[in-house]
Amino acid sequence: MNTDRVRAYLHEMSDLARRTADACADDIVDAAELLVDALREGGKILLCGNGGSAADSQHLAAEFVGTLTIGNQRPAIPAIALTTDTSILTAIANDFGFEGVFARQVEALGRPGDVLIGISTSGNSEDIMRAFGQAAAQSLQTIALTGQSGGRLAPMANVAIRIPSTETSHIQECHIAIGQLLAFMVEGALYPSA
Repeated sequence: MNTDRVRAYLHEMSDLARRTADACADDIVDAAELLVDALREGGKILLCGNGGSAADSQHLAAEFVGTLTIGNQRPAIPAIALTTDTSILTAIANDFGFEGVFARQVEALGRPGDVLIGISTSGNSEDIMRAFGQAAAQSLQTIALTGQSGGRLAPMANVAIRIPSTETSHIQECHIAIGQLLAFMVEGALYPSA
């Protein structure tokens, strides 16, 4: 182990953050506006992802429902991570196949005007693509957070935020930063004096 590797990794991350700011700023603003409009009309946010992106979904749902800073006591923002209920996940996977674990929940919980956020570094996660298909069928808006190519998921989204990288760890780091930023932007728009 040496400090050169530590510095190199963190410099790569910070360089990607700068490139993401340049490449994705407009899409991030579009995503925030989509969320704000939906929430103002009584919609909610659904989130899904696999692995680390499942954890990011849960983290971001907590930021919306809870608060970003303990000193800001604003009302809760409705958000549900579709990654958390092991009984639902295992029942759907067992009865319908793993590819349907999120689509089935969108069918049950989604309403027109809601927003589904799908997080996939490759953009090719079948379970998330099926959820986006179900969301479209039920008139939900969709936001995709992906890597550079966007995969097959990005074209399915109303807004796609494509991190300009193919390195999974750095893509995930940018995804969580963007998720935090979206939460701050939504909170600021909905509750500017909270």
